[in-house]
Amino acid sequence: MSQTPPQTLDSDEAPQTTHATQTPSLLHLSFNQDSGCFAAATDRGFRIYNCDPFREIFRRDFGPGGGVGLVHMLFRCNILAFVGGGSSPDPRYPPNKVMIWDDHLSRCIGELSFRSEVKGVRLRRDRIVVVLAHKIFVYNFADLKVLHQIETIANPKGLCDLSHVSATMVLVCPGLQKGQVRVEHYASKRTKFIMAHDSRIACFALTHDGRLLATASSKGTLIRLFNTLDGSLLQEVRRGADRAEIYSLAFSPTAQWLAVSSDKGTVHVFNLKVDSGLLGHDRSHSTSEANLASPTAMSSLSFFKGVLPKYFSSEWSVAQFRLQEGLQYVVAFGHQKNTVVILGMDGSFYRCQFDSAAGGEMTQLEYYNFLKAEETF
Repeated sequence: MSQTPPQTLDSDEAPQTTHATQTPSLLHLSFNQDSGCFAAATDRGFRIYNCDPFREIFRRDFGPGGGVGLVHMLFRCNILAFVGGGSSPDPRYPPNKVMIWDDHLSRCIGELSFRSEVKGVRLRRDRIVVVLAHKIFVYNFADLKVLHQIETIANPKGLCDLSHVSATMVLVCPGLQKGQVRVEHYASKRTKFIMAHDSRIACFALTHDGRLLATASSKGTLIRLFNTLDGSLLQEVRRGADRAEIYSLAFSPTAQWLAVSSDKGTVHVFNLKVDSGLLGHDRSHSTSEANLASPTAMSSLSFFKGVLPKYFSSEWSVAQFRLQEGLQYVVAFGHQKNTVVILGMDGSFYRCQFDSAAGGEMTQLEYYNFLKAEETF
């Protein structure tokens, strides 16, 4: 693979292709590794946006048949990975190939082919991870050589996550049993299996350093927090009482907060009570203490444990933001303090702020529809 050195994408330098007159259909959304940008895959190509300030950086329109079903950025550089998608009978990019795209050359510089449809892709500076329905392949980025193959239980959503700290690599994926998560610690060459839930795994997320793992099952009522090193359960929080499909989980950079989006149309933010020494981060003592004292962070009925059902002693979210029910949203923490960025499959972009002490309903700071051609920034 002839690879040009990664360069930073800049909105003033990146050439823009002609705006399509019709609004495209959105097929996939993903934040980059630090949530500073996001990529939108459409039935005609892909677009890259900056989160703060919100603006479109560039778009690539491959025309009819050029649909992209999955797209992932590599931090903020010119290298991306995408997989063909859409309903075209004669697609330009097939759904069983991962295309490595160099945007400074405006062409593919490599590809990975498989016998079945690609369900997911994850990138690190040194690795490409490709997820199929029952298997995961780990490649060396420099020469595209296979380093590892992992068998999984049926994984139609392409669930997989990677740590992004360069010194260590942690990979999490479904195990071979329902409700089981497999954690690969590549630096220590250790594999850890965690029985996270009784039901099948619906969603999970790692912290940047790979030390903490948040998981949700197909029931979608409880989210569990694990130490990936020893598999111990550290905390359990409750999204709600009714079954829900969890769409995304996201840690804040310091792992003080966890955001959750679901088909119920509400984004929840939970306060995590993990020892900050575990992560090697300095948390603000004032905000931590204020959150622990917050009545919304922990049910006031907790002293009835053993008398009332477990439901009453669960930890509930500190803050919430309400959206359209049934629509798929992905969530991440913004670079401004106590902010959350929410992306919807209808092209909606929200930036919201939560009160870390008082909690309650979040405040909407910004809204855009990023698919509409007239709303360019």
